Amino acid sequence: MKLSINKSRSLWWAFSSAIILAGIISMVISWQNPSIKAPLRPSLDFVGGSRLQFERDCTKPGNCDKPIDINVVREVAKAEGLGDSSIQIVADKDTKAENGILIRTKNLDRDQRTKLQNALSEKVGTFDEQKNQIDTVGPTLGRELFTSGVIALLVSFAGIIIYLSFRFQLDYAIFAIVALFHDVLITVGIFSILGLVLGIEVDSLFIVALLTITGFSVNDTVVIYDRIRETLQTNPNRPIADIVDDAVNQTLARSINTTLTVLLTLFAIFLFGGETLKNFALALIVGFTMGAYSSIFIAGTLLTWWRERTGQSTVVASVASTESIDTSTTSQDS
Repeated sequence: MKLSINKSRSLWWAFSSAIILAGIISMVISWQNPSIKAPLRPSLDFVGGSRLQFERDCTKPGNCDKPIDINVVREVAKAEGLGDSSIQIVADKDTKAENGILIRTKNLDRDQRTKLQNALSEKVGTFDEQKNQIDTVGPTLGRELFTSGVIALLVSFAGIIIYLSFRFQLDYAIFAIVALFHDVLITVGIFSILGLVLGIEVDSLFIVALLTITGFSVNDTVVIYDRIRETLQTNPNRPIADIVDDAVNQTLARSINTTLTVLLTLFAIFLFGGETLKNFALALIVGFTMGAYSSIFIAGTLLTWWRERTGQSTVVASVASTESIDTSTTSQDS
């Protein structure tokens, strides 16, 4: 199978534009939604909530004989309408035994907290009232992580531009960043849509996922660009569209195999990794898929369009021809 990606580049661009437009519309709707007031539905990391820590009373006979099953705790929380809560099993500072439960959830009033505590007591054992802790937490940590994440994204973009400008040329670097921004924007847009339709929230791990997507996406693009550069050096008279098509086809199997291998692992995490990692894995699945797509269908076709528009491939060919004439003239003189 040989792909002629440049012949249908308008189709690839239209497909990407449609997804990006849908995501932007969703983000605008989310921003205007009074219950969200943000481009994406924020989790407790960004809006704050309640933090509850319960510890079993081990002075009562048989109360701490069995370990706490986190899945049972999740089922209780889900039954109380708190299925999106962050739940951890914590150990006692003195005995190191895991007899505590730490729950971060939305703001709960006194009755809701009491109802949740009673429901958990029935399933995991009686709690020690003197060791229970109930606090209201703010979004400060989430804001700091969000700010740090955005700065990290901008720094990574700048670093990629500088590296690719030195390794290749400036237009390579610019279109690699365009493809990268394409992947990040689509991932954000899809999560905005999922937030509206399914109530899926983004947390601090979502920022980590975006940074991971950045590294994965540019890797495939660099491989394809490297093949384009090598072919241009050896065959400068060939049309740039043919060179890009060949470069994509020569690296296609590698790109597909690498992406599928990673996606198999991510699907395993998504299906069996628990509620805490599910959205993180989903973000990586979307981002890595878009990363492979943009490396194959976006980055190269944009470079082709630009080189054809500016005539740079012709200039390269002319320079190469001039060098060839000079070389042959020198050989004849000698």
